[in-house]
Amino acid sequence: MNRRNFIKKIIITLFGLFTISNQLNSKQTNQKSNKKDDIFENNYLHYNKKTSKDFWKWRKERKDINIEPVSFPIAKNDLNFLQTNRTENTLTFIGHASFLIQINGLNILTDPHFTKRASPLSFAGPSRTTPPGLQLEDLPEIDVILISHNHYDHLDKLSIKGILKSQKNQPMIFTPLKLNKLLEKWGAKNVLGMNWWEDKIFKNIKFHSVPVQHWSKRSFTDTNKTLWCGWVIEKEDFRVFFCGDTGYSKDFADIQNKFKSMDLSLLPIGAYEPRWFMKDHHCNVDEAIQIHKDLKSKRSIGMHWGTFILTDEPMKEPLEKLKKLTREKNIPTEEFVAIPHGTTIKI
Repeated sequence: MNRRNFIKKIIITLFGLFTISNQLNSKQTNQKSNKKDDIFENNYLHYNKKTSKDFWKWRKERKDINIEPVSFPIAKNDLNFLQTNRTENTLTFIGHASFLIQINGLNILTDPHFTKRASPLSFAGPSRTTPPGLQLEDLPEIDVILISHNHYDHLDKLSIKGILKSQKNQPMIFTPLKLNKLLEKWGAKNVLGMNWWEDKIFKNIKFHSVPVQHWSKRSFTDTNKTLWCGWVIEKEDFRVFFCGDTGYSKDFADIQNKFKSMDLSLLPIGAYEPRWFMKDHHCNVDEAIQIHKDLKSKRSIGMHWGTFILTDEPMKEPLEKLKKLTREKNIPTEEFVAIPHGTTIKI
């Protein structure tokens, strides 16, 4: 084996270890996060430990799969409007799980990611195929950042540091429990780690941390030592749900039981193949539609597609399946859609 192939194999192994889940089973529902021996657990996931053997089985299967990188079109933004708007409620899809949400005069960012790779390494790992719909320097003054979990495609150190450096005032950052400590190391001064079902009012908007079915890991030694969550943004009788990453579970029925319905849900529709490896923690399009129904969401926007090649489905497939399945299930055309990167809509 030559040096180049050896280094490549080491890098692939590294990413595999970041990908493998060691979650434990949990049996509680509608309570604060389950924790055992400093390890966080899901509410409904039955024990199904993935091993390095599973990872290499997946890698072997991938050798026969040629996933074509696709750079999706970028919508043109009215930057002057976005940078000055404090009156209209809008949503802008930046890419992957990154959105700019403007609501009640606040500018909110979800899982901000503006750099080339979703990786702990600058020279290897999943590379962006579609540029961000907004560049970091295009952002308005950000009031709040919501982080769903610590995986590299959702929590990017350079993006966070770039935002902290470029903003006149540091934003308020809400994270799942225990993850706040990492953000503080990166220089964030206003950070709050929250448990499931906890909430915090910030400038007349209530932010709720809610359970989803996922896991956490950024190194070899920290599996599930920080929590993961979704977020409900609530202003009086208007609610927006940001899911982050999740597998399908009864958690969404629990969320609906508490909040009754969602006005807008941001749901993952990509990174789901192969199902034997991804099902526990990444929903597919059909399951995302079921989450939409479970939440009684009036409107949903698909995310987690078209930015990085993370799994085995073709990059265009989530969009095609979303159109096909919503039509087959008689869901109105505009009720659950995916919008192009950079698109701004009124909410």
